[in-house]
Amino acid sequence: MVERSGAKIGSKNGSRVYSLIHDLFQEIGVDFSREELKKTPERFVQTLSFFTQGYHENPDEMLASALFPEPYSEMVIVRDIDFYSLCEHHLLPFFGKCHIAYIPNGNVVGLSKMARLVEIFSRRLQVQERMTVQIAEALYKNLKPMGAGVVVEAQHLCMIMRGVQKQNSAAVTSSLLGAFQKEKVRMEFLELIRK
Repeated sequence: MVERSGAKIGSKNGSRVYSLIHDLFQEIGVDFSREELKKTPERFVQTLSFFTQGYHENPDEMLASALFPEPYSEMVIVRDIDFYSLCEHHLLPFFGKCHIAYIPNGNVVGLSKMARLVEIFSRRLQVQERMTVQIAEALYKNLKPMGAGVVVEAQHLCMIMRGVQKQNSAAVTSSLLGAFQKEKVRMEFLELIRK
C-alpha cells in the first residue's frame, strides 16, 4: 500500500498503478530481469505519490488553522522558501526559492504556514506561473490582508537536461495583489527579498 500524506493508494489501485508503470518501463526497453530494477516501478509509484501529495491537502483549511488577531500592519515576509515541483509538461522537476509577503489587516498567520502553503501548491503537477498565482491568491483570500506578494525563482530541468539545454537559466515569476500593486510597496518588497 502506497501512503500519501493523509491519503493512501489502496492495494487494488496501487497494484494497477504498479502494473501501468511496469508496462510503461518495459515498453521503453527496461529489462526487469536485473535484480536492481525489480522494485523500480514500486519505488517510482511511491515517489510520484509523494511529489503529488498537494492534491490531497486543502490550503484554505491549513491557513485557517493558524490565523491570529494582531494589530501589526507592516509588511511580513518569509523569503528563500525552498521548493521542488514537477513540470506538468515533461514530468521533470523544477526547483528554487519562493518569497512570500503580506501586509496584515487585523490578522496574522503562523510563519511556518506560509512555507506550508508553498509546499501544498508545489507538490502537484505544475507550471511555475500558475503556482505563483495560486500561492498569492490563497494568502490573499484567507488572510484578507491589505496586500500580498509572491516571487518565485526556479530552475527547470526540462530546460537544463533536454530541449535548449541551458544550464544556468532561471525563471522568475511574480504575483502582486492589493497594496502590492502600488509602486512604493512593490519596490519595498523586491528590495527586501534581495538582501
